[in-house]
Formats: sequence, structure tokens, C-alpha cells
Amino acid sequence: MNKIIFLTLILSLTIKSAFSADPLIKAKTAILMDHDSEKILFEHEPDMQIYPASMTKIMTAIVVFDLLKKEKLSMNDKFIVSENAWRFSQSGYSSMFIMVNDEVSVEDLLRGIIVASGNDACIAIAEGIAGSEENFAEMMNEKAEEIGMTNSNFDNSSGINSPDNYSTVRDIALMSKHLIKNYPNYYKMFAEKEFTWDRTGGDPITQGNRNGLLYKNLGADGIKTGYLAVEKYSLASTIKRETRRLISVGSGFESKQSRTAQSIKLLGWGFRNTDTYEVSKLGKTYFELETWLGKNKTVKAETKEDIYITLSKKDSRNFKVILDYSGPIKAPIKKNQEIGKLKVFNKDELIRDVPLYASEDLKKINFFKSFFTSLNYMIWGDV
Repeated sequence: MNKIIFLTLILSLTIKSAFSADPLIKAKTAILMDHDSEKILFEHEPDMQIYPASMTKIMTAIVVFDLLKKEKLSMNDKFIVSENAWRFSQSGYSSMFIMVNDEVSVEDLLRGIIVASGNDACIAIAEGIAGSEENFAEMMNEKAEEIGMTNSNFDNSSGINSPDNYSTVRDIALMSKHLIKNYPNYYKMFAEKEFTWDRTGGDPITQGNRNGLLYKNLGADGIKTGYLAVEKYSLASTIKRETRRLISVGSGFESKQSRTAQSIKLLGWGFRNTDTYEVSKLGKTYFELETWLGKNKTVKAETKEDIYITLSKKDSRNFKVILDYSGPIKAPIKKNQEIGKLKVFNKDELIRDVPLYASEDLKKINFFKSFFTSLNYMIWGDV
């Protein structure tokens, strides 16, 4: 028989009765995504090709963070600044203001990239890691493919003018999610509001972070601004409230003030009108399934991935999760054996169907106990 068990979920967020219309966002292209479920809450021309400008530096940071995480690079490692890198501190671009032949640590270069948005720092770190910016761009594109960015190409480490450096707001949202999820300790740099560079041959220079959301009391802790004359203003931004995080990416804003205000509007709309629920967390959430002829009466089951569901506030009242399995499940049971399904419904619509796997081995009871258990069942129907 198919045994179906209704699970009672504790809904930690307040349910509101109304779901407002889509926000009117003044941007050429924009997207709003839930960080955990990757549910797209709002989109406007999300696959339009754009020049990502300094949002490119998110990928530059990811490549560096990945090397740090794998211990192939240290924050204390130092790179010598080339004339090529220094030239970008003299050309009117956003700069960290490094000098030729300076030996600068990876940590300082990262802050020069993330906080000060220094193009010179991008080139210095790219050359230090890969020998040339071209080689570093290949590393960026390999990581983009790994993340699943299907409509992007990186031609340089800074995002300065290049027809071959392009992306979409959808891809940048995925890139931002990867950054936040995989490098939480290093990601904290994106929340820093200023960086002071004790430069060679002059007084220290302090520069503020260009992300206007960081200066509001909203829970924002990233991510990256951008500007090109051809693209106007852009921003990848995120806000975390309690355990929930939303990511917004927009491009084609008319001004600095507009990109801040419109991003706040979009993120606020998402929090007001949607909820996200943790259904299953890998390694933490277990479901008890009944067994037959096993040494225990139940076996623990788990999903092989985190399962989050994002719904509009009005749909949250119709949200239910069901355990569906043919049971009791006969022992022996092997660890990682598929033994059931976790089904998530919105009203009567199935929105997720996820396999459940045994998280442990379950041995069969010995022959004599098995015999009497089976006899008892035939007589009394008592499992």
C-alpha cells in the first residue's frame, strides 16, 4: 500500500492576505531572486544582453576566493604592480591608486576591488595570479560555466569597455548567489563601507563603498555597483532579514540615486509579498519511515539537496508537504537506497517531487524473530 503522511510545518513568517501587483521598476532590465530557493520573484527582460561594468568584479572576487578556499593562495601573498595595472589608476577610472613596482597583498588588492572598485587592483591581481589578464579571463569564464551562467562572457577582470565582456541580470543573480553561498567568510568584505589604502609616496587614501544600500538600515550586506556610459547605472544588491535573503540585479538605471531607490523598492516588494520555507536541509532534516522485519521499527530518510519553497503570501496558506512511500519498507535497507518521495503541493498542484534516501543501513531481524513476527501479522494484522 502507499503510505501517505501529512507533515505539519511550522510557518515562521507572518501570513498576509494580499499579494500586490508587480512593482514598477525604472530600469532597462531587472530581476529579483530568492537566494535559497532560486525562485524568480520578478523579472523584466532578464535575458537581455548587457555590459555588466563593475559587476564583473563579482566574478573576479569569486576566482580569488576560490583559490583562497583551496589554499592555493594566501591573503598575505603579495604581487608586484605592473605599469599596465598602474596605468589604470591614471586614466580617470575608479582606482585603488597603486604605484608601479608596489608589492601589494592579496587582502589589500581584494579590498581595492570590492570596496574601492579599483580597476588597477583588478589588473594587478589578475596578472599576479594568471600571468596576464587574458589568462585570468579564461579562469573567469570557466567558473561562469561551472555556475551555470549560460549567456555571459568575461573579456577582462574589471568590466571596463569591451564588446566581448557581457552578461545578463539572470546570470549575475546566479553568480551573486554562488558568491554568497560558497564563500561566506570572504563575502563579508562586500559589506565594508570604506577602505583605506596606505599608498606609496603619499598620504593614505580612504574611499567609500559605492553601494548606497549599505548606508541604509535595511539588512543589506552587498553586492556591487557598476557604471558605463553606454549602459548607465547598474547594481547587484542583496538584503538579508532574519534567515531569509533576496538578491536583486538591475541595469539601465538613470542615476546613482535611482539605482539605490529602485533596488530598495524591488527588494522590499519581495519581502512584503512572498515567503520562503525550509522543507529539508541536507544533513540536518530527517524523516522517519516505517519498516518491516527490521531491527528498528523506523528508518531515517533524507533528501540529497536542500529543499526550499518560495510562495506568494496568499499561496502560503495552501502549502503542504507529504511523505509518499510504499510501506512498511521491508528490511534489509541499504544506506542511500531510494525509499520514498517528498512531495510539495500548492493546493492540489504538485510543485516539487524529491526522492528520499535511507540515511543509514537497517539490518533484518534473525530468522526466528522474523518467523514469529510474520505469523503474528497473519493472525492479528499487527505490524
